Amino acid sequence: MSDKTMTYPLPNVSIDLKGQTALVTGASSGLGLRFAKALASCGAKVALAARRIDRLEAVAAEIRAAGGQAHPVAMDATDANQLVAAVAKAEEALGLVTILVNNAGIPDAQRAHKMPLELVDRVIDINIRAPYVLSCEVARRLIAAGKPGRIVNIASAAAYNYRGQGAALYSISKAAVVRTTETLAVEWARFGINVNAIAPGAFASEMMDGMLERMGDITAGFPRKRLGDPAQLDSTLLYLVSPASDAVTGTSIRVDDGQHSR
Repeated sequence: MSDKTMTYPLPNVSIDLKGQTALVTGASSGLGLRFAKALASCGAKVALAARRIDRLEAVAAEIRAAGGQAHPVAMDATDANQLVAAVAKAEEALGLVTILVNNAGIPDAQRAHKMPLELVDRVIDINIRAPYVLSCEVARRLIAAGKPGRIVNIASAAAYNYRGQGAALYSISKAAVVRTTETLAVEWARFGINVNAIAPGAFASEMMDGMLERMGDITAGFPRKRLGDPAQLDSTLLYLVSPASDAVTGTSIRVDDGQHSR
């Protein structure tokens, strides 16, 4: 991980999420782990979903030690049945899911014409199908219960900017996340379900560590010569799940530290 990042404490904000149940995917590491801790610090009960159950147990233990509530849910994002089951398990353990953070995603890191079909399917399944299926399942349960909710999809600055250096399908998949956000927001507005997205630039994470190993220090080409710290996304996430954003839906907020052109 780059030594040019800064360390930020958990958010000191007045947002009260008590009584809310959040499901965060890809919560075993990186941005998902940070999102889970930020939501828990504001009082939400957090269901942690990912494949690595041992990592989820460790994160849940950290959250509980800090006074929060967390429950690990093993989930393979390529398995549609497990996606639906994860929502049911989260609800059974913590109550109706009112906040969904679709964070799980993978890069492709290959030229389009060199990608094996297996990888093509995996990127599409995890980056596009999984957030769609999870969003629909959470919305179905909210609509049946007559309750409002917040869905936050994690897109990427790559949805808007691709420089031809590999990972074309990743860019395509994240553009699809942005469009999914827009369309589902329109469909579910009448039910009080807000659907928004965050499109981060290059932030420190396990995924980014792999990119840095392949490409070297990419921050030299950034105006501010640094990677983003995941904590710098706290305020955007908490805004989108709080009453302050009640009229905001179908929006993708770019948080890229000025790394990309417009």
